[in-house]
Amino acid sequence: MAFSNRIETDVAEIYRAVFADAADEAFVVVPSAASVERLVSVLDALDSPPTVRLLAFDDTLKTVLDDFLVASTAADHVADGTLSLRTTEDAGTGPLVITESAVVSLVTAGQRVAALGTDDEAFVASATEQYDGRWEESSEYSLRTPPISRVRETMVEAFDPGMRDDFDAVLASLETARGDGDGLDEVTISLLVAAKNEELLYDISKWGEDTGVASKATFSRTKTRLEEMGLLDTTKVPIDVGRPRLRLLLGDERLREADASELAAVASGLLSTDAS
Repeated sequence: MAFSNRIETDVAEIYRAVFADAADEAFVVVPSAASVERLVSVLDALDSPPTVRLLAFDDTLKTVLDDFLVASTAADHVADGTLSLRTTEDAGTGPLVITESAVVSLVTAGQRVAALGTDDEAFVASATEQYDGRWEESSEYSLRTPPISRVRETMVEAFDPGMRDDFDAVLASLETARGDGDGLDEVTISLLVAAKNEELLYDISKWGEDTGVASKATFSRTKTRLEEMGLLDTTKVPIDVGRPRLRLLLGDERLREADASELAAVASGLLSTDAS
């Protein structure tokens, strides 16, 4: 099929159109942070996505993949071989998508993005050879966030299934879950959901470390911060041998009254009020 230039308000529409004509593979070169986020979203929505090699600036990937929602979804695609991540310091000719049949340049102007491309066989072959070389010279990006499928599966194994449902509901209510220690990152979310279900700090932090969400020390520090801010409370639970363990409880009545889909909004409001 001949490639047709197009202009869209969302780069996701361009990815969908280009991938629809990509039989097996696609190469995405130095996209913006927003474009990487939309790429992951498109891959997640496709029944049969192509295998995508993503070559991006290191800072771009760090910015995007600091969001647990995006990173954990990307990690699923990395795990199943649909997505590969490498970094480059050379912008080259700017954002490109290369498939077996077309080379597409992505040009953003204001609120719109244009896909300007060619399906000339000789040019596509030359571009593919050039960027294959850049790929081989690039560095693999280490994505340390665990796949969201693994997070969900292990949560069911470690806790009551209702807790996984609460976790899913909280994630579904969020637009972003950034791990910058300020707001609702993945550790804060896990602790709030654990407190809603009155689980032990030991159990949720062990699950988090075993799964790769964060270390036990990070869970402990975040628990202390949330407890100081009044979002969490704890009660001691005696055990047969050793020091008592701490059961997590929601520390604010507004959190206790909220259902799972409202928990993030209420917690964000309380954190924002405390910060001001």
